[in-house]
Amino acid sequence: MSEVRARTEVKKGTWLTYRPDIKVLDCTIRDGGLVNNFNFEDQFVKAVYNACVEAGVDYMEMGYKASKKIFARDGLGAWKFCDEEDIRKIVGDNETDLKISVMADAERTDYHVDILPKNQSVIDMIRVATYVHQIPTAVDMIKDAHDKGYETTINIMAVSQVKESDLDEALEILSKTEVDVIYVVDSFGSMYSEDIQELTAKYLCYAEAAGKKVGIHAHNNQQLAYANTIESIIRGTSYVDATIAGLGRGAGNCPMELILGFLKNPKFHLRPILECIQNSFPEIKDSCNWGFDIPYMLTGQLNQHPRAAISFLSSNRSDYTNFYDSIVNGD
Repeated sequence: MSEVRARTEVKKGTWLTYRPDIKVLDCTIRDGGLVNNFNFEDQFVKAVYNACVEAGVDYMEMGYKASKKIFARDGLGAWKFCDEEDIRKIVGDNETDLKISVMADAERTDYHVDILPKNQSVIDMIRVATYVHQIPTAVDMIKDAHDKGYETTINIMAVSQVKESDLDEALEILSKTEVDVIYVVDSFGSMYSEDIQELTAKYLCYAEAAGKKVGIHAHNNQQLAYANTIESIIRGTSYVDATIAGLGRGAGNCPMELILGFLKNPKFHLRPILECIQNSFPEIKDSCNWGFDIPYMLTGQLNQHPRAAISFLSSNRSDYTNFYDSIVNGD
């Protein structure tokens, strides 16, 4: 732990420079799909894609590779499954510098079948999401994707509720796999800057020793997603997740427009993102509920999954004190 504490004092770069190793990944459609069951019109997905290309964003996550045996298509849009033909309707052969990614949940993806060899797909990166108890499956998914020719990342979810010894063991195991990037994930939006400092340092200790990078994926329950993303960048994170207008499950994510405004790299351009928000987001803002609200704040403060808050707000309730009493008392 002494090495981890020492690393929390290390800062890479200054406020007047930029780090060319930082990659920005847009997960607007993937995380945003959780607010509308992935029922985005193709025109909206295309607008996000075009904005990412023009803004110089490095990766765009189209959605999930979910198992059709577990999830019925009824009520779920195409981006829950990310079939090759659906992606190509948006990106064609993707003759741009933007790379395409999808997320595959451990134990919820028929990855041996549904993830094609890279030479048959326009996808560039497979992002595996796992809970600690699913690590063996995640390791096999990483190997499968790597052997098929993809870049790979791993998101360890709900890490704020994981015992430190279990997390250390998970990181030790993952650092020995073929994975390219290991993500710090604030699933519940419960973390503060001190948590981010410690976790980023810990992840870097394992990752850098194995020649890997670290990423950050933050949720905005306490309006700290942007601040925590910056903190992780300062401490050495190289891969940064963000969504346009913060669109994402519950309180949403680190807004793309904020992080591009912060990064000094001249390859990134803010105007295309603002234009996308201006022209393509008014309708979705009217039909979908996301962003900071009191119930999300409370679940974040209590380090709880936001499902109770999502249900509360979906019922158009505003009796915040009753909600507070119910989650504090475990009702």
